[in-house]
Amino acid sequence: MSASRSVVAGRRTALVLTASDRSAAGTRDDDSGAALASRLEGLGFAVERDVVPDDRDAIAARLRDGATRHVLVVTTGGTGLTPRDVTPQATLSVVDYEVPGLAEAMRAEGRLQTPFAALSRSVVGVRGRTLIVNTPGSPKAALESLDAIVPVLDHALETLAGPFDHASADRASDGG
Repeated sequence: MSASRSVVAGRRTALVLTASDRSAAGTRDDDSGAALASRLEGLGFAVERDVVPDDRDAIAARLRDGATRHVLVVTTGGTGLTPRDVTPQATLSVVDYEVPGLAEAMRAEGRLQTPFAALSRSVVGVRGRTLIVNTPGSPKAALESLDAIVPVLDHALETLAGPFDHASADRASDGG
């Protein structure tokens, strides 16, 4: 992992990507993206923001690009049940593997607030050494989803950063 990809002035970097036709067209403010960026900055991340329309190819392209430059990519929007909600499909097309426990944790936390959280199709996965997290489009639900995984976020990112040789790490901790 290159230093330019993961750190800006000593801070980890993240991309907040909003998938919204109206925000991309400039007819609606990107309140969810702003809320997520603020929360991540409070957690010590340098944050880049972008907005794309609800288009699977556009979302996938931006996820691929973001994963080359950031340790964390958080999306907002496009996780519902309408035909234009394609963020999970775009995410699944670019991740190397899913991290279902994090998506489950986000939905479980959301269900404490509303039964409608069970309708979220949010996906969490890994591309290379980047964690990609889908959150719903409403600012409240997006923040609740992110906050549900904050307790394990640092550990997840540290794990992805490596080293990956668990046997060597175990021997080192045993003094061997």
